[in-house]
Amino acid sequence: MTHKERILAVIEHKPVDKIPTDYWGTLEATEKFIRELNLSSEVDLWKKFDIDKIISVSPKYIGPPLENMSDYWGIRYKPIIYGNGLGTYDEISYYPLQGFNTIEEIDENYTWPKVDWFDFSCIEEQCEKYPEYAVEGGYMAPFYMYANIRGLEQTLIDLAINEELAHYIIGRITQFLYEYHERFFDSGKGKIDIAQVTDDFGTQQGLIMSIDMFDKFFKEPYRRLIKLVKDYGIKVFHHDDGSIMPLIPRLVELGIDILNPIQWHLPGMDIKELKVKFGDYISFHGGIDNQYVLPFGKPEEVKKEVLYCLDILASDGTGYILAPCHNIQVNTPTENFVAMYDTANEYRNI
Repeated sequence: MTHKERILAVIEHKPVDKIPTDYWGTLEATEKFIRELNLSSEVDLWKKFDIDKIISVSPKYIGPPLENMSDYWGIRYKPIIYGNGLGTYDEISYYPLQGFNTIEEIDENYTWPKVDWFDFSCIEEQCEKYPEYAVEGGYMAPFYMYANIRGLEQTLIDLAINEELAHYIIGRITQFLYEYHERFFDSGKGKIDIAQVTDDFGTQQGLIMSIDMFDKFFKEPYRRLIKLVKDYGIKVFHHDDGSIMPLIPRLVELGIDILNPIQWHLPGMDIKELKVKFGDYISFHGGIDNQYVLPFGKPEEVKKEVLYCLDILASDGTGYILAPCHNIQVNTPTENFVAMYDTANEYRNI
Protein backbone atom coordinates (compact mmCIF):
# COMPACT_ATOMS: atom_id res chain seq x y z
CA MET A 1 0.00 0.00 0.00
CA THR A 2 1.10 3.59 -0.53
CA HIS A 3 1.35 5.96 2.44
CA LYS A 4 -1.90 7.63 1.35
CA GLU A 5 -3.76 4.35 0.87
CA ARG A 6 -2.65 3.13 4.30
CA ILE A 7 -3.77 6.30 6.10
CA LEU A 8 -7.16 6.42 4.40
CA ALA A 9 -7.81 2.70 4.89
CA VAL A 10 -7.12 2.91 8.62
CA ILE A 11 -9.48 5.88 8.97
CA GLU A 12 -12.21 3.80 7.32
CA HIS A 13 -11.39 0.76 9.51
CA LYS A 14 -10.32 -1.27 6.50
CA PRO A 15 -7.51 -3.86 6.54
CA VAL A 16 -3.97 -2.54 6.06
CA ASP A 17 -0.60 -4.14 5.45
CA LYS A 18 0.80 -2.33 8.50
CA ILE A 19 -0.32 0.30 10.98
CA PRO A 20 0.54 3.76 9.62
CA THR A 21 2.69 6.35 11.39
CA ASP A 22 2.73 10.14 11.30
CA TYR A 23 5.18 12.82 12.45
CA TRP A 24 4.59 16.09 14.31
CA GLY A 25 7.56 18.12 15.54
CA THR A 26 8.61 21.68 16.25
CA LEU A 27 10.87 23.31 13.69
CA GLU A 28 13.84 23.13 16.07
CA ALA A 29 13.25 19.44 16.83
CA THR A 30 12.91 18.56 13.15
CA GLU A 31 16.09 20.44 12.28
CA LYS A 32 17.94 18.68 15.09
CA PHE A 33 16.87 15.21 13.95
CA ILE A 34 17.82 16.01 10.35
CA ARG A 35 21.22 17.30 11.44
CA GLU A 36 22.08 14.52 13.89
CA LEU A 37 20.96 11.79 11.49
CA ASN A 38 22.98 13.31 8.62
CA LEU A 39 19.94 13.87 6.42
CA SER A 40 19.18 16.70 4.00
CA SER A 41 15.48 17.48 4.52
CA GLU A 42 12.32 16.61 6.41
CA VAL A 43 11.21 14.49 3.47
CA ASP A 44 14.39 12.44 3.93
CA LEU A 45 13.37 11.97 7.56
CA TRP A 46 9.98 10.59 6.54
CA LYS A 47 11.56 8.26 4.00
CA LYS A 48 14.30 6.98 6.30
CA PHE A 49 11.73 5.87 8.88
CA ASP A 50 8.97 4.95 6.41
CA ILE A 51 6.64 7.53 7.98
CA ASP A 52 3.18 7.79 6.42
CA LYS A 53 3.25 11.55 6.80
CA ILE A 54 0.00 13.51 6.39
CA ILE A 55 0.83 16.58 4.28
CA SER A 56 -0.69 19.99 5.09
CA VAL A 57 -1.76 22.55 2.47
CA SER A 58 -2.99 26.12 2.88
CA PRO A 59 -3.92 29.19 0.81
CA LYS A 60 -1.78 32.31 0.40
CA TYR A 61 -2.66 35.41 2.40
CA ILE A 62 -3.16 38.45 0.11
CA GLY A 63 -5.16 40.71 2.42
CA PRO A 64 -4.28 44.02 4.07
CA PRO A 65 -0.64 44.33 5.21
CA LEU A 66 -0.10 42.78 8.64
CA GLU A 67 1.80 44.44 11.44
CA ASN A 68 4.99 42.77 12.59
CA MET A 69 4.16 39.70 14.71
CA SER A 70 0.42 39.89 14.06
CA ASP A 71 -2.02 37.74 12.06
CA TYR A 72 -5.17 38.36 10.04
CA TRP A 73 -7.35 38.11 13.17
CA GLY A 74 -5.46 41.08 14.62
CA ILE A 75 -3.75 38.91 17.25
CA ARG A 76 -0.22 40.02 18.14
CA TYR A 77 2.55 37.71 19.24
CA LYS A 78 5.94 37.91 20.89
CA PRO A 79 8.71 35.30 20.78
CA ILE A 80 9.31 33.43 24.05
CA ILE A 81 12.54 31.48 24.38
CA TYR A 82 12.34 28.18 26.24
CA GLY A 83 14.66 25.34 27.19
CA ASN A 84 17.65 27.59 27.92
CA GLY A 85 17.62 28.88 24.37
CA LEU A 86 16.86 25.61 22.62
CA GLY A 87 13.68 26.86 20.96
CA THR A 88 11.18 29.69 20.57
CA TYR A 89 7.41 29.87 20.70
CA ASP A 90 5.34 32.83 19.50
CA GLU A 91 3.00 33.56 22.42
CA ILE A 92 -0.02 35.88 22.27
CA SER A 93 0.70 39.35 23.62
CA TYR A 94 -2.48 41.14 22.47
CA TYR A 95 -6.08 39.92 22.12
CA PRO A 96 -7.94 42.28 19.74
CA LEU A 97 -11.39 41.81 21.34
CA GLN A 98 -10.26 41.83 24.95
CA GLY A 99 -11.31 45.39 25.74
CA PHE A 100 -14.86 45.29 24.36
CA ASN A 101 -18.00 44.59 26.37
CA THR A 102 -20.79 44.84 23.76
CA ILE A 103 -21.56 43.73 20.23
CA GLU A 104 -21.79 47.39 19.21
CA GLU A 105 -18.25 48.09 20.44
CA ILE A 106 -16.90 45.16 18.45
CA ASP A 107 -18.73 46.18 15.27
CA GLU A 108 -17.45 49.75 15.56
CA ASN A 109 -13.82 48.92 16.32
CA TYR A 110 -12.93 45.50 14.90
CA THR A 111 -12.57 44.23 11.33
CA TRP A 112 -13.48 40.57 10.99
CA PRO A 113 -11.31 38.61 8.53
CA LYS A 114 -12.67 38.15 5.00
CA VAL A 115 -12.41 35.19 2.67
CA ASP A 116 -11.28 37.51 -0.14
CA TRP A 117 -8.06 38.08 1.80
CA PHE A 118 -6.84 34.66 0.61
CA ASP A 119 -5.68 33.23 -2.71
CA PHE A 120 -6.84 29.62 -3.00
CA SER A 121 -5.53 29.07 -6.52
CA CYS A 122 -2.42 27.33 -5.15
CA ILE A 123 -4.29 24.57 -3.28
CA GLU A 124 -4.60 22.01 -6.08
CA GLU A 125 -0.91 22.33 -6.97
CA GLN A 126 0.08 21.86 -3.31
CA CYS A 127 -2.09 18.74 -3.10
CA GLU A 128 -0.33 17.27 -6.12
CA LYS A 129 3.20 17.91 -4.83
CA TYR A 130 3.39 14.66 -2.82
CA PRO A 131 0.88 12.32 -4.51
CA GLU A 132 1.92 9.32 -2.41
CA TYR A 133 0.89 11.01 0.86
CA ALA A 134 -2.54 11.85 2.33
CA VAL A 135 -3.40 15.56 2.28
CA GLU A 136 -4.83 17.61 5.14
CA GLY A 137 -6.30 21.04 4.41
CA GLY A 138 -8.34 23.24 6.70
CA TYR A 139 -8.48 24.14 10.38
CA MET A 140 -11.73 25.02 12.15
CA ALA A 141 -11.61 25.62 15.92
CA PRO A 142 -14.34 28.02 17.13
CA PHE A 143 -13.53 27.92 20.86
CA TYR A 144 -9.77 28.10 20.32
CA MET A 145 -10.13 31.04 17.94
CA TYR A 146 -12.54 32.77 20.32
CA ALA A 147 -9.96 32.48 23.13
CA ASN A 148 -7.22 33.76 20.84
CA ILE A 149 -9.06 36.96 19.92
CA ARG A 150 -10.69 37.55 23.31
CA GLY A 151 -8.36 35.91 25.86
CA LEU A 152 -9.16 32.60 27.56
CA GLU A 153 -10.32 34.08 30.86
CA GLN A 154 -12.64 36.62 29.21
CA THR A 155 -13.95 33.93 26.85
CA LEU A 156 -14.99 31.74 29.76
CA ILE A 157 -16.59 34.74 31.50
CA ASP A 158 -18.55 35.49 28.31
CA LEU A 159 -19.82 31.91 28.13
CA ALA A 160 -20.92 32.07 31.77
CA ILE A 161 -22.56 35.51 32.01
CA ASN A 162 -22.77 37.17 28.58
CA GLU A 163 -24.52 34.63 26.36
CA GLU A 164 -25.64 37.12 23.71
CA LEU A 165 -22.10 38.35 23.13
CA ALA A 166 -20.70 34.80 23.17
CA HIS A 167 -23.21 33.57 20.59
CA TYR A 168 -22.43 36.60 18.42
CA ILE A 169 -18.65 36.04 18.48
CA ILE A 170 -18.99 32.30 17.89
CA GLY A 171 -21.41 32.98 15.05
CA ARG A 172 -19.03 35.40 13.34
CA ILE A 173 -16.10 32.99 13.71
CA THR A 174 -18.15 30.06 12.42
CA GLN A 175 -19.49 31.98 9.43
CA PHE A 176 -15.98 33.02 8.37
CA LEU A 177 -14.68 29.48 8.83
CA TYR A 178 -17.56 28.08 6.77
CA GLU A 179 -17.08 30.47 3.85
CA TYR A 180 -13.27 30.15 3.97
CA HIS A 181 -13.34 26.36 3.89
CA GLU A 182 -16.03 26.20 1.25
CA ARG A 183 -13.65 28.12 -1.02
CA PHE A 184 -10.72 26.01 0.23
CA PHE A 185 -12.39 22.68 -0.55
CA ASP A 186 -13.68 23.85 -3.92
CA SER A 187 -10.11 24.78 -4.86
CA GLY A 188 -8.81 21.37 -3.77
CA LYS A 189 -10.94 19.73 -6.47
CA GLY A 190 -11.32 16.47 -4.59
CA LYS A 191 -7.65 16.15 -3.67
CA ILE A 192 -8.00 17.04 0.04
CA ASP A 193 -8.40 13.92 2.18
CA ILE A 194 -8.60 15.27 5.75
CA ALA A 195 -9.66 18.53 7.42
CA GLN A 196 -9.57 19.59 11.06
CA VAL A 197 -12.70 20.50 12.99
CA THR A 198 -10.85 20.72 16.21
CA ASP A 199 -10.37 22.58 19.49
CA ASP A 200 -8.95 22.49 23.01
CA PHE A 201 -11.73 21.64 25.45
CA GLY A 202 -9.48 19.63 27.75
CA THR A 203 -7.16 20.37 30.65
CA GLN A 204 -4.73 18.00 32.37
CA GLN A 205 -7.50 17.03 34.83
CA GLY A 206 -10.75 17.19 32.86
CA LEU A 207 -12.91 19.37 30.63
CA ILE A 208 -12.56 23.14 30.65
CA MET A 209 -16.36 23.48 30.46
CA SER A 210 -19.42 21.33 31.11
CA ILE A 211 -21.11 19.26 28.42
CA ASP A 212 -24.18 21.48 28.84
CA MET A 213 -22.07 24.56 28.05
CA PHE A 214 -20.53 22.81 25.04
CA ASP A 215 -24.02 21.95 23.80
CA LYS A 216 -25.31 25.48 24.33
CA PHE A 217 -22.54 27.25 22.43
CA PHE A 218 -20.57 24.82 20.25
CA LYS A 219 -22.70 21.81 19.33
CA GLU A 220 -24.49 23.44 16.41
CA PRO A 221 -21.41 25.27 15.03
CA TYR A 222 -19.60 21.93 15.16
CA ARG A 223 -22.48 20.16 13.44
CA ARG A 224 -22.47 22.76 10.67
CA LEU A 225 -18.71 22.66 10.09
CA ILE A 226 -18.50 18.86 10.23
CA LYS A 227 -21.33 18.59 7.70
CA LEU A 228 -19.45 20.96 5.39
CA VAL A 229 -16.36 18.74 5.53
CA LYS A 230 -18.34 15.57 4.93
CA ASP A 231 -20.30 17.11 2.06
CA TYR A 232 -16.97 17.28 0.22
CA GLY A 233 -16.16 13.65 1.01
CA ILE A 234 -13.35 14.70 3.38
CA LYS A 235 -12.52 12.96 6.69
CA VAL A 236 -12.92 14.97 9.91
CA PHE A 237 -9.83 15.11 12.13
CA HIS A 238 -10.47 16.32 15.70
CA HIS A 239 -7.53 17.40 17.87
CA ASP A 240 -8.34 17.98 21.54
CA ASP A 241 -5.58 18.04 24.14
CA GLY A 242 -6.10 16.86 27.68
CA SER A 243 -8.55 14.68 29.58
CA ILE A 244 -11.70 14.83 27.44
CA MET A 245 -13.39 11.43 27.91
CA PRO A 246 -16.86 12.85 28.80
CA LEU A 247 -16.90 14.88 25.55
CA ILE A 248 -15.97 12.03 23.20
CA PRO A 249 -19.52 10.58 22.89
CA ARG A 250 -20.73 14.00 21.74
CA LEU A 251 -17.88 14.29 19.22
CA VAL A 252 -18.71 10.83 17.87
CA GLU A 253 -22.38 11.80 17.62
CA LEU A 254 -21.43 14.93 15.67
CA GLY A 255 -19.46 12.86 13.17
CA ILE A 256 -15.71 13.12 13.74
CA ASP A 257 -13.65 10.41 12.02
CA ILE A 258 -10.25 10.72 13.73
CA LEU A 259 -9.48 11.61 17.36
CA ASN A 260 -6.11 13.06 18.38
CA PRO A 261 -3.90 13.21 20.48
CA ILE A 262 -4.97 10.43 22.91
CA GLN A 263 -3.20 11.59 26.09
CA TRP A 264 -3.94 8.30 27.80
CA HIS A 265 -1.63 8.96 30.75
CA LEU A 266 -4.07 11.62 32.02
CA PRO A 267 -6.92 10.95 34.50
CA GLY A 268 -9.99 9.43 32.89
CA MET A 269 -8.35 8.69 29.55
CA ASP A 270 -8.07 4.91 29.86
CA ILE A 271 -6.73 3.67 26.55
CA LYS A 272 -8.52 0.32 26.68
CA GLU A 273 -11.84 2.01 27.38
CA LEU A 274 -11.26 4.37 24.45
CA LYS A 275 -10.78 1.49 22.04
CA VAL A 276 -13.66 -0.60 23.38
CA LYS A 277 -16.21 2.24 23.53
CA PHE A 278 -15.30 4.20 20.44
CA GLY A 279 -13.06 2.04 18.26
CA ASP A 280 -15.94 0.97 16.01
CA TYR A 281 -16.85 4.58 15.25
CA ILE A 282 -13.63 6.58 15.06
CA SER A 283 -9.94 6.05 14.42
CA PHE A 284 -7.17 7.22 16.74
CA HIS A 285 -4.12 9.36 15.96
CA GLY A 286 -1.22 9.93 18.37
CA GLY A 287 -0.85 8.12 21.67
CA ILE A 288 2.93 8.38 22.18
CA ASP A 289 3.46 10.61 25.21
CA ASN A 290 5.58 13.70 24.66
CA GLN A 291 5.26 15.18 28.13
CA TYR A 292 7.50 12.60 29.78
CA VAL A 293 8.26 9.50 27.70
CA LEU A 294 9.71 11.09 24.56
CA PRO A 295 11.67 14.00 26.11
CA PHE A 296 12.73 12.42 29.43
CA GLY A 297 12.32 8.66 29.15
CA LYS A 298 14.86 6.09 28.05
CA PRO A 299 14.69 4.41 24.63
CA GLU A 300 13.39 1.28 26.38
CA GLU A 301 10.49 3.30 27.80
CA VAL A 302 9.73 4.68 24.34
CA LYS A 303 9.68 1.14 22.95
CA LYS A 304 7.32 0.02 25.72
CA GLU A 305 5.01 2.98 25.00
CA VAL A 306 4.90 2.20 21.27
CA LEU A 307 4.20 -1.49 21.83
CA TYR A 308 1.42 -0.75 24.32
CA CYS A 309 -0.31 1.71 21.99
CA LEU A 310 -0.06 -0.71 19.07
CA ASP A 311 -1.37 -3.56 21.22
CA ILE A 312 -4.43 -1.61 22.40
CA LEU A 313 -5.30 0.98 19.76
CA ALA A 314 -4.52 -1.34 16.83
CA SER A 315 -5.86 -4.49 18.50
CA ASP A 316 -8.18 -5.14 15.55
CA GLY A 317 -5.47 -4.46 12.97
CA THR A 318 -6.78 -1.06 11.94
CA GLY A 319 -8.19 2.23 13.27
CA TYR A 320 -4.90 3.68 14.55
CA ILE A 321 -2.22 6.05 13.23
CA LEU A 322 0.81 5.96 15.52
CA ALA A 323 2.28 9.40 16.22
CA PRO A 324 3.47 11.61 19.07
CA CYS A 325 0.70 13.17 21.17
CA HIS A 326 1.73 16.61 19.92
CA ASN A 327 4.75 18.27 18.33
CA ILE A 328 7.93 16.56 19.46
CA GLN A 329 9.94 19.12 21.40
CA VAL A 330 13.57 20.02 20.76
CA ASN A 331 14.65 18.61 24.14
CA THR A 332 13.70 15.12 22.93
CA PRO A 333 16.86 13.01 22.44
CA THR A 334 17.34 11.84 18.90
CA GLU A 335 17.73 8.28 20.16
CA ASN A 336 14.17 8.45 21.54
CA PHE A 337 12.84 9.70 18.20
CA VAL A 338 14.66 6.81 16.51
CA ALA A 339 13.37 4.33 19.10
CA MET A 340 9.76 5.36 18.44
CA TYR A 341 9.86 4.82 14.68
CA ASP A 342 12.24 1.84 14.72
CA THR A 343 9.93 0.07 17.15
CA ALA A 344 6.89 0.99 15.12
CA ASN A 345 8.48 -0.32 11.94
CA GLU A 346 9.54 -3.55 13.62
CA TYR A 347 6.15 -4.35 15.16
CA ARG A 348 3.46 -2.57 13.10
CA ASN A 349 3.15 -5.22 10.39
CA ILE A 350 -0.25 -6.91 10.41
